[in-house]
Amino acid sequence: MFTSGQMLFAAIFVIIFILIMIYVYRKDLALHRLHYQGSFKVLIGFIIFIIMLFVIKIYLKK
Repeated sequence: MFTSGQMLFAAIFVIIFILIMIYVYRKDLALHRLHYQGSFKVLIGFIIFIIMLFVIKIYLKK
């Protein structure tokens, strides 16, 4: 389906992309801590909400 050149390009692209994202995140870490305090609580809230939707779906399916 894919040629070996395409697979090689994709692998190199993914590796470089991840390395750049790590570098940028580390560079902006101080700003993230300053401006995004409490965002972890919002993430937990969304996860709980999605779990509740699945529980309701399973409960109503029976």
